[in-house]
Amino acid sequence: MPLMSGMLDAVGNTPIVELRRVRPRRGARVLVKLESANPTGSMKDRLALAMIERAGADGRLQPGGRVVEYTGGSTGMALAFVCAASAYRCILVSSDAFSEEKRAGMAAFGAEVVLVPSDRRQITEKLIKEMIETARRLAAEPGSYWTDQLNNRDGEAGYHPLGEEIWRQTGGRVAAFVQSVGTAHSLHGTTDVLREHRPDVRIVAVEPSESPVLSEGRTGAHRIEGIGIGFVPPLWRPQQVDEIHTVSSEEAMDMARQLATSEGLFGGTSTGANMVAAFRVAERLAESDAVVTLAVDSGTKYLSTELYAATG
Repeated sequence: MPLMSGMLDAVGNTPIVELRRVRPRRGARVLVKLESANPTGSMKDRLALAMIERAGADGRLQPGGRVVEYTGGSTGMALAFVCAASAYRCILVSSDAFSEEKRAGMAAFGAEVVLVPSDRRQITEKLIKEMIETARRLAAEPGSYWTDQLNNRDGEAGYHPLGEEIWRQTGGRVAAFVQSVGTAHSLHGTTDVLREHRPDVRIVAVEPSESPVLSEGRTGAHRIEGIGIGFVPPLWRPQQVDEIHTVSSEEAMDMARQLATSEGLFGGTSTGANMVAAFRVAERLAESDAVVTLAVDSGTKYLSTELYAATG
C-alpha cells in the first residue's frame, strides 16, 4: 500500500469478506464489504468527502467556511472528520435517539453538536423533520454551507468508487446487491456502477418493518439507526430497485449480535438488517452466485445502546 498524503486518502478501498459460520441454509455465497474499515468506521466517509470536495471546488463552500448538517451520527462523524482534515468549521444537528458514541465522535473531531430531543429515543418522521428544520435555521447564518444530505446529488457520486471496488473484488461474480435505505445515496450510487458492468444484477433495498414507507407507504417508530427516515427520501429512484425487504429492529439486532459472536464481524443494527435480507436473497440463488451487502459501520458506535449494552 503506497504512502498517503493525508487522512482523506484513507477513505475507500475497504476489504470484502465471505461469511464462514453465519450462513444461509442454502444458495449463494454472501460477501460483506467492510465499510467499517473507513477512517471514522463508516461508509458515510465516502458521502462526506464527495459533498465537501465538490462544494469546495465550485465555490458553494468557501475556504474556512462552516458546514451545517442534520445527522443520526455516522454522516455527522464523517463530515466532522472531513472538515477537520480540510480546515472547515462544522455544526451538526443530531438527537438523543442516536448513540452516545456517535455524538461524542462528532465532538471529538471538533464539531459543534446541537441536540433535538426525541420521544423515548425512538426514530420517527417527526424527529427527522425537526432536525432538518433546525439545520435549515442554522445554515441561514453568513458563511455557512448546508450539505442537506437528503437533497444533495453529490452524495451518490461518493459511492461510485464503492461499486467499482465491489465489481473488481468479486471478479464480476456479483449477482445481487443488498443495501438498507436512509438517504438512498449508497444504494443508488453503487447500483449505477454495478449496472454498467452487469445490467441484470439484482438490486434489493432494505427498510425497517415498523416503518415500511417504501414498500407499503406506512410510517412508524423503529430502532435501526441510520435508515428508515419515516418518509420517502427526495432522491429515491424506485425504478432502479428490483425488490424491497422489510426487517424488524429485533431481527436486525439479533443478527448483528450473532455476527459479532460467531464471525467476529462487529457492526451496527443496519448491518444486521442488511444481513437478514441478504440471507433471504441468497437462498433463492444458485451456489455459484454471490450476494454482496455492506457492513455499514462499526459496532463500537453502539456499545452504549440496547444493541450491545445488555451483552456486556
